[in-house]
Amino acid sequence: MTGQRLAWVMAAAVLVAGCGDKPQQNGDSQVVLIGQASPLTGPQAHLGKDNENGARMALDEINAAGLTLGGKKVVLEMRSEDDAADPKTATTVAQKLVDEGVVGVIGHLNSGATIPASKIYSDNGIPQISPSATAVRVMTNDAQQGTVLGDYAVTKLGAKRIAIIDDRTAYGQGLADEVEKAAKAAGGDVVAREYTSDRSTDFMAILTSIKGKSPDLVFFGGMDPQAAPMIKQMKQLGMKAQFLGGDGAQTPNFIELAGAAAEGAVASNPGLPLDAMPGGSAFKAKFEAKYGQIQNYSPYAYDAMHVLIAAMKRADSSDPAKYLAELPKTDYQGVTGHIRFDAKGDLAGGAVTLYQVKNGKWQTLETVQSGK
Repeated sequence: MTGQRLAWVMAAAVLVAGCGDKPQQNGDSQVVLIGQASPLTGPQAHLGKDNENGARMALDEINAAGLTLGGKKVVLEMRSEDDAADPKTATTVAQKLVDEGVVGVIGHLNSGATIPASKIYSDNGIPQISPSATAVRVMTNDAQQGTVLGDYAVTKLGAKRIAIIDDRTAYGQGLADEVEKAAKAAGGDVVAREYTSDRSTDFMAILTSIKGKSPDLVFFGGMDPQAAPMIKQMKQLGMKAQFLGGDGAQTPNFIELAGAAAEGAVASNPGLPLDAMPGGSAFKAKFEAKYGQIQNYSPYAYDAMHVLIAAMKRADSSDPAKYLAELPKTDYQGVTGHIRFDAKGDLAGGAVTLYQVKNGKWQTLETVQSGK
């Protein structure tokens, strides 16, 4: 996504190898540093903070329960960095976390940030789990989500003429490509393929061009700061086409920004609805009491932290060279569901849930199990 889970979420797990710095000694205990990277400033900060809070809540709970590795008490500390949803900044942040001696990373939020950062972690032997980057990882990935979306547009929403817009990020373009392939395979006609950026807010020229091609449906691959003004401008132009988005649009923030124009919009989100997740209700109560409204990926960030530490427990070590081998063996019942990884390090299986804005709230339409 941006962005932006494990059937888990919206997102992805990058499992890579090597050796990290040794934990810091602190008397009879060791201080183990865990990195977290996401956009904490800018238009996607609400999503980045959501990730950070989910990871932090898990870390706090693990510390409170007590953690012993290699016969020593371990205290986890989280180093959180702002990648601004920018690929170049993400590499700087990744190097900073490596230099600080983190032994694992929860992040990044966006596929476009995750991909370049992952090379730095890999080169330095630091395992990384992304709770929200759908370009293949801990949540259902773009191929899975895009296939469901493209097929759903044609077979369930009845779209025959489809226009596709993406924000030219790794997430937005990757998802749009998969939607286009699936829509065509289902018999749909893609009458327009346009692109914008993840910073734009004026889409009148693109939409005017698309309107002239009379689409039944407009799919947007991108995040809520662009999806909201886009659907508002569609309404201003009198476009009757159905709006369809991915997980980047399926947020409370989209409804807040779009207002009445959001009504009727459809969007997907990897994973089960929160109230259908095995630990969703309990997580929601705990999280919202501490941090306020869940935006999107915090349950996945919470599970990602638990998966990382569970691998350390099995290895009885926080040394990445020792616990890395345990990550592919993950078989964990998390808040978001049953978490296992395939040979590529992506979430095995994976569900995609479709939602529609009705009476100012996202309402569940149906959950589709991806075959990919």
